[in-house]
Amino acid sequence: MRPFAPQDRVLVSPRYLAGAGIDRLADAIGPLVHLFGWPSEHDRASGRISVHSPDGSLFVNFNSRHTHGHWWSLAHHEPYWEARFTRQTPIEAIAAVTQALPQLLGDDRHIDRIPLTTTPLAQIAELNHWHREDDTFTSPDGHCHLQHTPAEDTPWRFRHHVYDGFDTHWDASFTQDTPERLVAQFFTHLATTTPVERTFRDVPYLVQNLDDALITPVHRAAVNPHVHHAGAQLGRVVHRR
Repeated sequence: MRPFAPQDRVLVSPRYLAGAGIDRLADAIGPLVHLFGWPSEHDRASGRISVHSPDGSLFVNFNSRHTHGHWWSLAHHEPYWEARFTRQTPIEAIAAVTQALPQLLGDDRHIDRIPLTTTPLAQIAELNHWHREDDTFTSPDGHCHLQHTPAEDTPWRFRHHVYDGFDTHWDASFTQDTPERLVAQFFTHLATTTPVERTFRDVPYLVQNLDDALITPVHRAAVNPHVHHAGAQLGRVVHRR
């Protein structure tokens, strides 16, 4: 058993194993409202939050009561496309997409703080050691998959689970006409080896003791927590050789 209390702050990698990051949900919406001035609505009774672009062409919706666990949806009109993310999708990857939306509409404010990737999907996969077979990219540990089927209505689908554990399932989908650079933005911030911070109790139960997951302390690290985590990552690579 790993020596963490439920309230301990930890760093987790790979990111796709880390779970939603419930306490960081505002990262996906806050910048749109506070940096770019997008109008928002919040139904306190249901918890539903809706944000839309000033020109009314793009909508971001969060609804934790949505059926089938699709907590997040992004919709664009003319042309119509939609992206959807279920409950346990890591918030860092979702936020990377939502924060980049103003750039799609020509709003380049804060572009230095919110870089938009130009790396193709295949190269992102190669850089992060995902392997490809036909139309599917698979993470090194086999838990996460990106399927690209250009002829389908939803040509990009990410799926994840650990041994079919109920609390580890999540999926993300992007329909036809979604700008591929948004898919790449999501993939870049999902596949990177840079860890994400969680409260230990919010890490999916099956991941907490999973050998494929690296979990290190934030407050008990002898050095900078990210340096400590990077050292542990390197140690694992050397050990596996």
